[in-house]
Amino acid sequence: MQNNILIVGSGAMGSQIGMLGALAGYRTTIQDISEPSLAAARDQLATRMDHFVAKGRLDRAEADTALARLNFTTSLEEGAADADFVIEAATEKLDVKRAIFTALDKAAPANTVLATNSSTYGSSKVASATGRPDKVCNMHFFNPALVMKCVEVVRHDQTSQETVDSTMELARALGKSPVLINHEIPGFVANRLMGAIRDEALHLVTAGIASHEDIDTAAKTALGHPMGPFELMDLVGLDVSYLIRMATYEETGRPEDLPHPALKALYEQGRYGKKTGHGWYEYDQSGTKLP
Repeated sequence: MQNNILIVGSGAMGSQIGMLGALAGYRTTIQDISEPSLAAARDQLATRMDHFVAKGRLDRAEADTALARLNFTTSLEEGAADADFVIEAATEKLDVKRAIFTALDKAAPANTVLATNSSTYGSSKVASATGRPDKVCNMHFFNPALVMKCVEVVRHDQTSQETVDSTMELARALGKSPVLINHEIPGFVANRLMGAIRDEALHLVTAGIASHEDIDTAAKTALGHPMGPFELMDLVGLDVSYLIRMATYEETGRPEDLPHPALKALYEQGRYGKKTGHGWYEYDQSGTKLP
């Protein structure tokens, strides 16, 4: 049974996964090498809980109790020392992740499961940096993690059934609907489905068939999607979409897996979406899409 959870990385995904743990009753530590990033995460989570209270999703006492379960540290060793379960949510760079898993393997108790939230790399890529490959898997959340119900649990060839069961159990305890993926494949399941839609949307817009605004409208009004593919790219981050495609290309070597030229152009311009104030759309300082 998991009692103490460590989240490595305090960005949008890591901080929200940490909040999920605290809301579910776990003592949760969020670790990051940057103290300013931790401070920003602490403030953003407090603001989110205020919003939840205002919307009636939580009462004030529940929100305060959950926030009190959160700890923040710059020390990986301190955070891992008594962790029963670790979820790595650092940047999508394999060398960074492998270094983190090597350090976690030394710092965490022998029975601790080490999961990666990576949407790109199968966990075998980081499991080989540890001495416990049987206790390593993907536990892939979706953005925004506090809202999206799906979690993809991806096993690699050496992942034990015990690790799979523990990870599925934790996902359910966090209020999620886990999907088990039995073989590593680039993009897993949900991103492969969404990738096909995104690629077609990019083809349509660059061919001049329809504007990105109208394509988004069609996805919402005809297909029932909560947001269109261009809105979703801006929300997730065009940098994230670009890096995922590059990682897929590195995995497969297929030219068709390279990022679409339109996506590459926006990435190189630093137009990452909501996080930078402009992507396919323009946003104000509060993140609201401008007309």
